[in-house]
Amino acid sequence: TACDIFEAIEHACSHYNHSNHKHRFNINLTLGCSTREWPKKNLDETEKAAENDMLSRKLLNQKSSHSNVVSSIMATLYVRSQETEEHARRLKNLTHMIGKELQLSQRELDELALFAMLHDIGKVGIDDHILNKRGKLTDEEWVIMKKHPGIGYRIAMASPEFKAIANYIFCHHERWDGKGYPRGLKEEAIPLLSRILAVADAYDAMTENRIYREAVSHEMALQAISDNAGSQFDPTVANAFILAMSKNPAKQQID
Repeated sequence: TACDIFEAIEHACSHYNHSNHKHRFNINLTLGCSTREWPKKNLDETEKAAENDMLSRKLLNQKSSHSNVVSSIMATLYVRSQETEEHARRLKNLTHMIGKELQLSQRELDELALFAMLHDIGKVGIDDHILNKRGKLTDEEWVIMKKHPGIGYRIAMASPEFKAIANYIFCHHERWDGKGYPRGLKEEAIPLLSRILAVADAYDAMTENRIYREAVSHEMALQAISDNAGSQFDPTVANAFILAMSKNPAKQQID
């Protein structure tokens, strides 16, 4: 109900801004919400949670000065590696689609969006010759590359704005079967949002050209997701992704 109210407010502001071209100023709001789910819960905690939700959304609001922090970090990552703004945008959209299919709360969707944009932030701490190597990495280079989730975790924990997604960053290369890294977590010990990103990131990696291989088709990528459900991927998340894609067949070209 709270989310419905602030979406109505956002819609009203957007309608005002688009229909009143003669006004000198537009209305720009970033809202947040939280709910006290039982009577004895401290209302101050609920208000604080709503404030934190608002601050998280400010980071994703391009018209907010807070988003400059995200933009600056992303720009640094783009310069250092092969990652692009389009890749981050596609992941944001893909993970949102999965989150909606899984009926995540608005707060979880907001955290998922920020996480999708910053999941590889730890790569800023990896040497350029490893990040941009055209051939396969050596065993020694892989040891270094596998440090980037931990580096990203430490960067996120150092900033109050990013603490909420720090553990998701740490776990985004874990696998459902426990064969991932850095901690070898298994199944539901891996945070749900990390499991969601793992599916979306794999799909995007397969369907985009890389310097070391060509992209595969949308259908082949979905088949690979299905084949690896229960091993590499959380089967519930994988099935939700495939179902969401079947409802949106044009999503292989994420806009």
